[in-house]
Amino acid sequence: MHNRILKIGIIGAENSHTTAIAQIINVDKLIKGFYVDYVWGENDDAAAKAAEAGRIPNIVKDTKDMLGKIDALVVDHRHAQFHLKPAIPFITERIPTFIDKPFCYRVAEGKNFLNTARKYKTPVTSFSIIPDQSSFKQFCKSLSNAGQILSGGSYGPCDINSQYGGIFFYGVHQVELLLKAYGYNVTKVGMIQNCNGSTGHLIYDDGKIITMNFIREGTHTFGIHALGTKQFIYKTLVWDKAQYLSGIRRFTDMFRTGQEPESHDHILKPVAILEALEKAVKSGNLEVIES
Repeated sequence: MHNRILKIGIIGAENSHTTAIAQIINVDKLIKGFYVDYVWGENDDAAAKAAEAGRIPNIVKDTKDMLGKIDALVVDHRHAQFHLKPAIPFITERIPTFIDKPFCYRVAEGKNFLNTARKYKTPVTSFSIIPDQSSFKQFCKSLSNAGQILSGGSYGPCDINSQYGGIFFYGVHQVELLLKAYGYNVTKVGMIQNCNGSTGHLIYDDGKIITMNFIREGTHTFGIHALGTKQFIYKTLVWDKAQYLSGIRRFTDMFRTGQEPESHDHILKPVAILEALEKAVKSGNLEVIES
């Protein structure tokens, strides 16, 4: 199996990631041993544009038309509520699957999906590509010089009223960055709104003060900082030259080996935090994260 080209199918075409993935694999040929062979789009126009730009030879009208024809699946919608349902027929057929971020829209649905994947021994993963960028990895290395971390935070674009899931759309990037930098031991969250966005608070069980600045208009960049007992560290996060390449390598490695790069708990935690942040926007209170 590993000596032949493995065929990838993509569900979703309105997201620019679909074209980017296909271009890196099909056009630039930077990932050996794979080809994006099928795509399903939310509409005919989106599917046609992605297929043309990414040289994807086959467009399907029904996602299930890819069953039996592909070796691996990518699911890539703008709104996370559409991610899991179309993937279920594939994971029950043991087709390894990458779900673009956010993994899903509700923790309960995510748990059920991952339990099914585990039952069928199907490798599944999901992640933001920003933690894969060299600038973030450099920031994490520098944390060892900062001493005990007292506080930290991030900023980046995010419209909590986005039609694509509010805080889930783009908010997931900051959540994943901070979890990977400062740990997953978050117990509660809070949100404060102003006229151009919101500030989110991650309440850690060890007392770290961690905040997120969700900026509605005016920036397209992300940044992260940390205050330690020895040093203050700040990093503007810049994209690698081929910004999607490291992330694509991670999930295609999983397609090839069956080894999941992220634990299921780490896949679900950002969703649980985003769901709690969504509640906090409405309640104005601290919200406990579903475990």
